[in-house]
Amino acid sequence: MPTHDQKTARIVQELRARRSTAPLSLKKRAVSHEVPKPDDKRHQDEKLDISDLNEILEIDPVARTCVAEPGVTFVDLVAATLRHGLVPYVVPELKTITIGGAVAGCSIESMSYKIGGFHDNCLEYEVITAQGDILLCTPDNENRLIFQMVHGTFGTLGIIARLKFRLCPAKPYVHVTYEKYGDLEAYKAAIWRHYQARDVDFMDGIIHSPQELVLSVANFCDRAPYAHRYDWMRVYYLSTKTREEDYLRTADYFFRYDKGVTNVTPRSFFGRLFFGKLLDSDAILRLVTRFRRFIPAKMIPVTVDTFIPFSRVTPFLDWYRREVGFFPLWCVPYKPSHRYEWIDDAYLKGADDELFLDLAIYGLPKNPDKDYYRLLEDELTAVGAIKTLISTNYYSEADFWKIWNRKNYESVKRRTDPDNLFRDLYSKMCRAARGL
Repeated sequence: MPTHDQKTARIVQELRARRSTAPLSLKKRAVSHEVPKPDDKRHQDEKLDISDLNEILEIDPVARTCVAEPGVTFVDLVAATLRHGLVPYVVPELKTITIGGAVAGCSIESMSYKIGGFHDNCLEYEVITAQGDILLCTPDNENRLIFQMVHGTFGTLGIIARLKFRLCPAKPYVHVTYEKYGDLEAYKAAIWRHYQARDVDFMDGIIHSPQELVLSVANFCDRAPYAHRYDWMRVYYLSTKTREEDYLRTADYFFRYDKGVTNVTPRSFFGRLFFGKLLDSDAILRLVTRFRRFIPAKMIPVTVDTFIPFSRVTPFLDWYRREVGFFPLWCVPYKPSHRYEWIDDAYLKGADDELFLDLAIYGLPKNPDKDYYRLLEDELTAVGAIKTLISTNYYSEADFWKIWNRKNYESVKRRTDPDNLFRDLYSKMCRAARGL
C-alpha cells in the first residue's frame, strides 16, 4: 500500500502536469451524500482520482485525537475509535458519510447542541491547492483563514488530504429518553433547558406534527437491559412516537437513521421484510446515481437542512405550516463555535442567538404548483436563517453573496485555486448542479 506522502505526491504531480482549463471534479470511493441531481455538470467533468485517501493514520488514546484521510467513512471511524473507548465528537447520521465530506458539507448531529459541527472539533487540515501546493492549515497559523473557509465550501477551495480532530470518551451503550410535547413553545423551552444545563450527552428530536413534538435526549451508559437496532424492520423516527425510552449499542445509536431519517426506503412492512436489510442510504444513493438518466427530476423529493436562529423558530414554523405543511421534521439543536468566516458579517447582524435549530425536511414530494426550494430560500432570507447547499439552490448570484462571505471566499480562492479549476461555490452549487 502506498504511504500517505506517496498518495499526495501522486495527486500533486497530476495537478501540476494538467494543462486543461476545463473544470475538474474528484473521483472518490464513497458515494456523494448530496441530494441527487441528475443534470449536474460534474457527472461529465474530468476526474482526479483521490479514492485511495481513505485510511486512518493514527489514533492517540492519550491525547484523544485522530489523524485520518478524507475518504474514511464514519462507520469505519467509529469502529476503530470505539476499540479505544473513544468516538468523534460529532458522528453524522449516515454510515458512509466521509470525514472530508463532513467538513466540506457542514455535518452535524445530536451532540451538536453543545459542541457545534464535526468541523468545530478539527485541529488541523492538510490541503492540496489546485496548483499542487501542500498547505498545513490550523486555526492559528498563517493559513488560518483557509482552515476556516474550507468548511461548508464543498471542495471548491482545494483538496483536504488529511485531517486531525478531537475524540471524546464513550461507553458501550446509549440510553435514550423520549420527551413528548404538545406545542412548539413547550418544546423550545425543553430544548433551552437542556442546552443551558448541558445535562445530556445527546439531543435531537422529531416534530411529527405541530401538536406532537418529541425531544430525544440520551446519555452514554455502561450497561443496558436490551439493545435495539434500527437497520431492518424497526424504523427509528416512528419509534419516537410510541416509546418512552430505548437502549442502543453506541454504534447503532450513531447510525439509527441510516435507513433514512424521515424518508425511510422501503416504507412498507413487506418491503422492509424482503429488502430492508439491503437498502441502506449508501445503496439507494448508488442506485440513484447509476440510473440518474432515467429518473425524472420531479421524482426526487425535496430535501433541505435549514438553520434557524433560536429566537426566530416560531415565526418560521408558523410560515412553514401555512405554506408547506409537510411533517415530520428532524430537529437538531446546534451551537456554532463562533461567527463563521464563511458567512457574511452583515447577514447575521442583529441575530445574537447562541443556539440554532436545524429543521431538516426529508422526503417532501415536489408540487407542480409550488417550487418549495424557492419558497424556502425566500423565507429563510427574510428571517435571517441559512440552509445548507446539499440540495437544489436557486439563489441569484447577488442574493447568494449576501449570505456567504464573498470577501473571505475570494481571498482564499486566489491563494488555493486562482484558475477556478474546482469551480467557485456559487457556480458549482447553484448553477452546475442544475445543469447550467
